[in-house]
Amino acid sequence: MKNSKFIIDKFAKLIEQGLVSSKDLTSELLNIFKSKRDEFVFKMKLTSKDEFEILSKRVESLEAKIKKLSKKKKN
Repeated sequence: MKNSKFIIDKFAKLIEQGLVSSKDLTSELLNIFKSKRDEFVFKMKLTSKDEFEILSKRVESLEAKIKKLSKKKKN
């Protein structure tokens, strides 16, 4: 219940700030979910903070490469 309340509060705050376009809303929701995911991993203590940051950067790099390749494939 606490997590859903957090997400609803964040969503309401976005609407209050006037983020109307779907791209802005989508990116903000993704950022909220990513931060919650990161928080969850930290709580589980699966990795050290330094190791998690390195792995997170690697994942972001791979996601960027995937997006770039998918754009090339569409063209």
